[in-house]
Amino acid sequence: MMQPIHFLNGHFVSEDQAVLPVSDLGVIRGYGVFDLFRTYNGRPFKMREHLVRLQNSAQAIDIPFLWSLEYLEDVVHELLARNGYPESVVRVVITGGPSDNGFLPTNEPALAILVTPLRPTLPQVFEQGVAVITVPVRRFMPTVKTLNYIPAIVAVKRAVAQGASEALYVDDQDHLLEGTRSNLFVFHGDTLITPKEGILFGITRRVVLELAQGRFEIQERAISRSELPEVNEAFLTSTTSEIQPVVRIDDQVVGNGRPGPRTAELRTRFLEMANAQTSL
Repeated sequence: MMQPIHFLNGHFVSEDQAVLPVSDLGVIRGYGVFDLFRTYNGRPFKMREHLVRLQNSAQAIDIPFLWSLEYLEDVVHELLARNGYPESVVRVVITGGPSDNGFLPTNEPALAILVTPLRPTLPQVFEQGVAVITVPVRRFMPTVKTLNYIPAIVAVKRAVAQGASEALYVDDQDHLLEGTRSNLFVFHGDTLITPKEGILFGITRRVVLELAQGRFEIQERAISRSELPEVNEAFLTSTTSEIQPVVRIDDQVVGNGRPGPRTAELRTRFLEMANAQTSL
């Protein structure tokens, strides 16, 4: 089988050649940022928005952003053409690069762009919904997509061990914030509610809020664990899982324990919009 083609520091390389030195600060210190997006109909969805967020993430942790957005877009299109997958996931990573003392960067960041085949979410996830757990954790610099995913990995391992698929971060005031790789929404009747502070502002989250305008009342505010018994529907949003219904949070069944019609409506509208924007 042909190896995927990736992009590393100005060169298109096969996967076995896409390697960073073990002394790179992304490896030894976790100093770096990334962003991730997918294709519909073989074309990138919301690529410019993701790259702008990547640029903002790099600036937030003081990594020089040395590439124009247009250059990155051209590289992505070339990678998609070279790999030829029906649908792809694109991951753009910027690391701190080499260091003379193993700690401070020399301002020579590394750029890697990886393209892999999309693994679609199983249909039963949308038909049956998923269970999630909560963990008393807040992400470090939540508005920045850094390479530090230690809390996320630990939390999802705990979730899987309990028969759940995702973990929600909860702050010290018992407010539900976001998933390890997703944003959280709940419905109280026809009111759509999502946290507005202490979270990563997802691109899919933004699209859902736009789709809900004029259809549902929208509240961006803290969601307390104590209000979960009043929640009729809940769902998670992310690049790869799109809109994923949640039917249980810890031991609390959401609504009637089945994916709700409002969530299904938003998912249908999302897919229609995504396919329309990327169709030839």
